[in-house]
Amino acid sequence: AVVLYAQQYGSRLEDARSFQMYLGGSSGNVAFGCARLGLRSAMITRVGNEQMGRFLIKTLSDEGCDVSQIKVDPEHMTALAILGIKDRQTFPLLFYRDNCADMAFCPDDVNESFIADCMALHITGTHFSTPQVRAGSLRALEYAHAHNVRTVLDIDYRPVLWGLTTPGDGKTRYIPSPDVTARFQEILCEFDLIVGTEEEFHIAGGSTDTLQALAQVRAVSKATLVCKRGALGCSVYTDAIPPRLDDGLTVTGVRVEVLNVLGAGDAFMSGLLRGYLNDEGWEQACRYANACGALVVSRHGCAPAMPGKIELDDYLSRAAQV
Repeated sequence: AVVLYAQQYGSRLEDARSFQMYLGGSSGNVAFGCARLGLRSAMITRVGNEQMGRFLIKTLSDEGCDVSQIKVDPEHMTALAILGIKDRQTFPLLFYRDNCADMAFCPDDVNESFIADCMALHITGTHFSTPQVRAGSLRALEYAHAHNVRTVLDIDYRPVLWGLTTPGDGKTRYIPSPDVTARFQEILCEFDLIVGTEEEFHIAGGSTDTLQALAQVRAVSKATLVCKRGALGCSVYTDAIPPRLDDGLTVTGVRVEVLNVLGAGDAFMSGLLRGYLNDEGWEQACRYANACGALVVSRHGCAPAMPGKIELDDYLSRAAQV
């Protein structure tokens, strides 16, 4: 999606008067972030046959991301999101994704030979919210399993994109829904790695008790689970869920001044994938992830705010002083 960020800090969205345009959307941010960190990334999606679609393709391509699998859709417009920065806890957000190009993604858009050449397939939870995109995602997972490609799920729960709140309420991050939980439970077994915030594991596991939710995810999936815990860092669970959250491999991050939280989870995932795909171990992967998230929450945009490999390594070398 194209994202427009209000340039007036401390303003209601309706009072904003100017915006900065960026590449956005969770999957797009991750593809961009991985490329910036030195991984060879590609994007499988659709954009509209218009200026915004061309902007997204060029932005990804300029960063070194493979765009050969992006289809230009002649019938649907590119998705749009608009964000405001009202205060340190309030980020009004509008999604214009009704009948948009990337949600017209379908099974025929997936190239088996392309996926066979990849090390990992990363999918966000939003892509299981509608039947057609779900079918396309399951086709991609089928090909990934057939060719021993690692599979990664970012739960990325947005209630508005599941039709659980009013169209203008994009900022709400959690609404319980037995139906959404059931739909997640059907696909959790497909993944080798599952990443989410505590609230996102609540929806995937069907409980507002984080340990219980993680246990219920574990009951249907053997995946490594990475639970993002905000300023506390993150915890990794490779086997049975322990009695306390901290009993997992817990890697703390550094505290930063928060400007804008949107895109932090995508930056976290980009850093995590750097360590995961280079087989550097979970502790190092989480150090990368926490640092990427911390850097992005201190900046205005999503994709352009993500650090490159040189900046990230320098930042980590000075983490004790930050």
